[in-house]
Amino acid sequence: MNREVIEAYANGPSLLAQLVSDLSADELRRHPPAELNIGRWSIHEVLIHLADSEAVLADRMKRVIAEDNPTLLAFDEGKWATRLEYERQSAEDAWMMISLLRRQMARVLWALPESDFERFGTHSEAGKKTLADLVGGAQKHLLHHAGFIENKRKWIGK
Repeated sequence: MNREVIEAYANGPSLLAQLVSDLSADELRRHPPAELNIGRWSIHEVLIHLADSEAVLADRMKRVIAEDNPTLLAFDEGKWATRLEYERQSAEDAWMMISLLRRQMARVLWALPESDFERFGTHSEAGKKTLADLVGGAQKHLLHHAGFIENKRKWIGK
């Protein structure tokens, strides 16, 4: 696996911190109008979603590292946002969870032999996923949502 991907994965929380550190609680919770096409969630909700996703992705990575061809379950992000009361959760705690999960997983990833990145599990919807796929996918997911956060920042005048 390209070690730059692990480095980018480990540094993902720093990018998020840069994007949200100057925002007030009100700015974090503003919902953009649908016609802007920059996502329906507030930045606050995006952070909670990222924390949930990081927990799921870390679990998938751990299973692939430790088990032989584990099943990797999909989840419905919309249902999670609604049923897990994203509005009542803490964006600050979500960022800390993302940071801790990535820091801990990066330690594991750095210690693995190159061959372990070809270990795989079977995703319930997407099929075979190697550890390399999961690490790269986690970073792409964070960057995808960072783009939405950047657009929402522009919308609120930041």
